[in-house]
Amino acid sequence: CAALSTVCAALVWPAFRARRTADPVATHAGLLTAPGLAGALAATGLLGIGFEVTVVRVLSQVTQNTVYTFAMVLAVYLTGTAIGGFAWQLLHDPTADPLRRRRLLLLLLAGACLLSAAALSASPALATALAASLPATPAGAMSAEAGLALIVFALPAVLMGACFSHLAVEARVRGLGLGPALAVNTLGGAVAPPLFGVVVLPLAGSFAALGLLSAGYLALSGATRRGAWPLWLGAAGVALAAFALPPLHLVDVPEDGRLAFHREGVGASVSVTEDASGVRRLRINNREQEGSSASFVADARMAYLPLLLHPAPRNVLFLGLGTGVTAHAAAEFDGVEVTVAELLPEVVAASALFRGTDEDTGARGPGIVVADARRFVRSGGPGFDVIVADLFHPARSGAGALFTREHFEAIGARLAPDGVFCQWLPLHQLDLDTLASIVAAFRGAFPEAVAILATHSLDTPVLGLVAGRSLPRADAAAVESRLAAARPDRRAQLRLEDPFTVLGTQVADSAALARFASTAVPNTDDLPVVAYRAPRLAYAPDSTPRQRLGALLDRLEARDSPALQEATGTSADRMARYREARNRFLHAGMDVQAVPDPRVMADRLKAPLLDIVRLSPEFRPAYDPLLRIAAALAPLDPGAADTLLRDLEQANPGRPEAARQRTALAAARRGTANP
Repeated sequence: CAALSTVCAALVWPAFRARRTADPVATHAGLLTAPGLAGALAATGLLGIGFEVTVVRVLSQVTQNTVYTFAMVLAVYLTGTAIGGFAWQLLHDPTADPLRRRRLLLLLLAGACLLSAAALSASPALATALAASLPATPAGAMSAEAGLALIVFALPAVLMGACFSHLAVEARVRGLGLGPALAVNTLGGAVAPPLFGVVVLPLAGSFAALGLLSAGYLALSGATRRGAWPLWLGAAGVALAAFALPPLHLVDVPEDGRLAFHREGVGASVSVTEDASGVRRLRINNREQEGSSASFVADARMAYLPLLLHPAPRNVLFLGLGTGVTAHAAAEFDGVEVTVAELLPEVVAASALFRGTDEDTGARGPGIVVADARRFVRSGGPGFDVIVADLFHPARSGAGALFTREHFEAIGARLAPDGVFCQWLPLHQLDLDTLASIVAAFRGAFPEAVAILATHSLDTPVLGLVAGRSLPRADAAAVESRLAAARPDRRAQLRLEDPFTVLGTQVADSAALARFASTAVPNTDDLPVVAYRAPRLAYAPDSTPRQRLGALLDRLEARDSPALQEATGTSADRMARYREARNRFLHAGMDVQAVPDPRVMADRLKAPLLDIVRLSPEFRPAYDPLLRIAAALAPLDPGAADTLLRDLEQANPGRPEAARQRTALAAARRGTANP
């Protein structure tokens, strides 16, 4: 950019010198010769950039919020102002009254702001229509965002360019000069981001901000005119109407649901919706779902697993709060002090709505620090036994900086000598090439990293990259001891009942991760490949999360890691069969969709799940679904249910559930018990 600016300056310098020499009017007489003009230049700079800040914030609730989104919006804004300025120069009439033309432009800008507010209120429908009319490709999706930006930004941007061009001509004629005029306009614009982004938007909301902008242009059009009280009265009316009208909340509320929480913040708009069944969902800018009250098991497991891989954690740091379920789950461990660094104070406030997800455990809640995660880990202080980085959508603008090698190295510096770090990654929002770049960056800081799966979900799979010098001691005896310190009911709820359920989450050792990321470019601060690659999946998914998970398991070629196998207290063969059973279980479900008829589900799942149970009796996720299918079959086909239970009992005679259920079924068939 500096080089391009230098080239432009070199090209324009001869014309500038010639014009300065030939035109005696273009002298820098100073701001005092034209105070009203200087005020108009500063005010239009303030209002113009304030409009940009406000509209970008509203559009962030409709668009994908990637680096491409903001580049597209900025391109429309800059191109519009350039076209407006150029067109005004072509149409400039030196004999016309400059004050009258200035007032006309300002009045048009006041109306354009109101039209943009109307367009923004319809932007969800407009975005849907544009996306449907264009190809389902990244280029098509970005074109749809550009089209939406044109609808909202084009007219005001053209008028802003024309207005500045006119004021620049006025400045030249009145001796102010283009340089000072541009400086005053820029100073006014520099005030806009803190004024509107930090003060007006959080306090008044986006709709009120647009009303204030329109009122500002309206008032400015009569600022130096006698008898302009109707304009000032109109400006006051527009401002009052903007505050009186309903707020511009572009939030997708479920049918028969409600908006439980919404707050405009300095960094984003945060909302909580509740559907008809009472499930609450936390969203940032209406796009990123940060968790829900229905995902308690998955969220809590993301706290338990890293803590169970440390021999004796005392202080734990979470980067990101979300609904707060993960951090509160960690606080359930006796003697564990939990700290959370969360960027958005609005998320902290909204997380209170999810406290009712689980009963009050009496545990002390986490200490929450409102801070940027990158700055917090670099701020110094005592080391943490466990650091857990929450799920961040990699395609969102700015999120890629949380997956760089430099950030991972800074986290390593905040770990205690035997500390464990876990970075959770949303596979449902990641393509494998982007994942490989993150893995390469992670291994740059932690060469001995391993990978684990948080759950067996196929539609929202979550991968954890885990590293730390305490991992070699995460054997079966150590894990069993850590499990004993957890609440028994919580262990059962989270399906973390024995060392197999913890150590068996591993899907790749350090060698497998090295092979997976061997050709990937590491994501770094100076080469942020994630920020530019991840949006492609957000714009136009080319695969489903199930397909990506299956492809990842195939590419990882998971093998037992010495870090999680050493002195396990059980045979390596049993652990290997457990992990093989897990992979078969995941692959078996790839093409299976749940249907209400248990007979159909039995036909689809009986054979593969029984094979998995025979392979690894410890793998409960294959055993329990067969029990549920048999229970659902009993009223419809008792014979088929009995056969399924008998087969399940033979496949795993060590578990009593199938035998007990079969006995109950037999009693019910004899009429001696209520099924």
